[in-house]
Amino acid sequence: MPGGNLQTIWAALFARRVFGAVPQYRRERWRTPDGDFIDVDFLAGKPVGPRAPLLVMFHGLEGSSRSHYAEAFADFAAERGAAFVIPHFRGCGGELNAGPRAYHSGDYEEIGWILSRLRERHEGPIVAAGVSLGGNALMRWAGEAGSDASRFASAVASVCSPLDLAAGSVAIGRGFNRLVYTTMFLRTMKPKAMDKLAQHPGLFDGKRLMAARNLYEFDDIFTAPLHGFRNADDYYARASAKPHLHRIRIPALALNARNDPFVPAASLPEAGEAGSHVTLWQPATGGHVGFPDGRMPGHVRTMPDRVGAWLLQHAA
Repeated sequence: MPGGNLQTIWAALFARRVFGAVPQYRRERWRTPDGDFIDVDFLAGKPVGPRAPLLVMFHGLEGSSRSHYAEAFADFAAERGAAFVIPHFRGCGGELNAGPRAYHSGDYEEIGWILSRLRERHEGPIVAAGVSLGGNALMRWAGEAGSDASRFASAVASVCSPLDLAAGSVAIGRGFNRLVYTTMFLRTMKPKAMDKLAQHPGLFDGKRLMAARNLYEFDDIFTAPLHGFRNADDYYARASAKPHLHRIRIPALALNARNDPFVPAASLPEAGEAGSHVTLWQPATGGHVGFPDGRMPGHVRTMPDRVGAWLLQHAA
């Protein structure tokens, strides 16, 4: 299937997600240390043993446990006899969170809190994968935690993550990407932001936000100031995982297709930047969280199979 855009769109909308039954989840609501909440979906179905590996999936921008990649990873976990969980970032579980904040690409403190809670209740090994935004946040956590990360996760992986957020912002704000992907994201992000303003009057300038034409402007008005950054440029510089990859001290995998329309190939980390603990997979094709495979309409299980197998081989 030619082209990064077609591989991206077809995988999300048309390709088969699972080989087994559609995943069913058991939801828990967790109270956060700052008095807010997140919704956490555990894969239901056939019970797994207490020492089975747990695969944690951190979703992408405006994603959820029903995203195509999430269901594909859940299907992989069920097939391999692993436990599986998707913690939703703030406001992504179908109900607006209560606090005067949302979620962002560098939220490594939230990642760390979630993994520590899972570590307290799960006896077996834990591995974690993050897709796009979630992968950058996960790798940012691994870099920040350093050798301490091994207490909470045996290995981590990022999938199609914009590890250089500034480069990703430029890419998604141009041409076809702006017309299609930016429009798609802002269609849900703007109403959620305005609902947040109704919860917390004066939190930001609603007129400016509704006039935002791209994700950079949205981040400059909403994401950055709500999460302690001066502006979008400060947010991208401080939240990007790429400068921190060399600090990672557990096995880590960074998968990026070189034709990803969201993530320019020129911005991808090189081996010398990543450090000895980070494995780089940079295939020529795949799009953004696409990687469709098989006969039409195809399926999206190949990527979770390979990333999941890499993670599980490090589960100990």
